[in-house]
Amino acid sequence: MIRVLSIFGTRPEAIKMAPVVHALEKAEGVESLVCVTAQHRDMLDQVLGLFQLTPDDDLDLMQPGQNLHDLTARVVSNLRPVLMQRQPDVVLVHGDTTTSFGAALASFYCGIPIGHVEAGLRTGDLTAPFPEEGNRLLVDRLTQFLFAPTQKAAQNLRDEGLSDRNISVTGNTVIDALLWMRENVETLSAPQKIYGSASTIFENPQQKVVLVTGHRRESFGAGFEQICQAIKKIAIAHPDVQLVYPVHLNPKVQEPVYRLLSNLSNVHLIGPLDYQNFVRLMDRATIILTDSGGIQEEAPSLKKPTLVMRDQTERPEGVTAGVLQLVGTDVHRIFTATHRLLTIPSAYADMTKNDNPYGDGKASQRIVETLRTHFTGLRK
Repeated sequence: MIRVLSIFGTRPEAIKMAPVVHALEKAEGVESLVCVTAQHRDMLDQVLGLFQLTPDDDLDLMQPGQNLHDLTARVVSNLRPVLMQRQPDVVLVHGDTTTSFGAALASFYCGIPIGHVEAGLRTGDLTAPFPEEGNRLLVDRLTQFLFAPTQKAAQNLRDEGLSDRNISVTGNTVIDALLWMRENVETLSAPQKIYGSASTIFENPQQKVVLVTGHRRESFGAGFEQICQAIKKIAIAHPDVQLVYPVHLNPKVQEPVYRLLSNLSNVHLIGPLDYQNFVRLMDRATIILTDSGGIQEEAPSLKKPTLVMRDQTERPEGVTAGVLQLVGTDVHRIFTATHRLLTIPSAYADMTKNDNPYGDGKASQRIVETLRTHFTGLRK
């Protein structure tokens, strides 16, 4: 019996790890355990309920105003007794969060092999995204099972001198989660309390909708001012287009967003959505403006042209495939690219014609089979 402990703490991690946990639970010869740090409490709990995940250990580490130094220390120190008690054969972490880095470091200190889901993504700039780029680099250096979502990510790992025998190209597990959710999301309603004034967009399928998300730390300050000015310019130039923005709870996001955009009738500022309702909103959108990593991977499966409001991306495959476009936080670039997609049908078609380069919905199965093959071989 292989004992696998999956550790995660944020909403994006939970979404991407949920299909892995489900696959582990169904696999013969595998004991699946889950530990959450609750780095993000409320948003994490939404996903746990949605995917029917019950943690075996919940560290409940989130604190008001938490900083990276203290959070990292709490993750490492509080995981030690869990690891000592559970004695897993392998620990799975995901992506680039403080939880992922802290869990990998704690496991390394305990001599427990680590599997990194979504290994190998790089921008080449330690400051963007911050601290995620550094976290991901550090986790990859500690990892025995490098589950790269794409061939490009795998090549990044090889170029850094990591052993090819530790690298498996699996696709991205977020596509597994997205396709499962999309099959079930049509049963949902669109009540006013969830989408607020934006509920009307579901009543007219011909209405053009721009979905906006933004939360990156490196954009705080001038970057968010620019993003908001661009959204305002789009709204004024296209009064027939509805812009929907689920606003992140961070005060550094909320302040400029509400100050600059709250008085525009076709801009709908709503609260953060649970995953199922966000998937429905993505599926309804005409265009997506985002700085999110996960949305860059998901949107191509829904055939949604996506403008990435960052100067670099660790997911360049989408840019190469033409399904993503980098526009940074510059007002002119964001406005021009959005205006072009809204007014030139051929430009829109060019960004929807190619397949998603990030996966086929079977990544979780590949991860489980890699682990089973490895540990079964060791125990023969």
